[in-house]
Amino acid sequence: MRMVIFLIAATAAIFSVEPARSQTYDPRYPVCLQTFGPFGGISCSYPSMAACRMSVSPAQSAQCVVNPYFVPAGNAALPSQMRHRPVRRFRTVRRHPGARR
Repeated sequence: MRMVIFLIAATAAIFSVEPARSQTYDPRYPVCLQTFGPFGGISCSYPSMAACRMSVSPAQSAQCVVNPYFVPAGNAALPSQMRHRPVRRFRTVRRHPGARR
């Protein structure tokens, strides 16, 4: 009896898992439409804010946002540039041997 209950619980757990979503932001478009509610989500397929605003109906709870992953054509960073931040070199200040601290 325990085995039957375990199998039913395991089957329910397997079928209740939702598949993982892929990347939401499309790096080819600069503007995204974020909708709220039970069927909400993010759709990045707008070339401008005006085009995004035109697609939103007044009864829809949504907002147009700037795509944080947008990469303009020809401005892709090289992997060597993305790897490290520039190093800031600080000049050491030498104190006079007779100066008080």
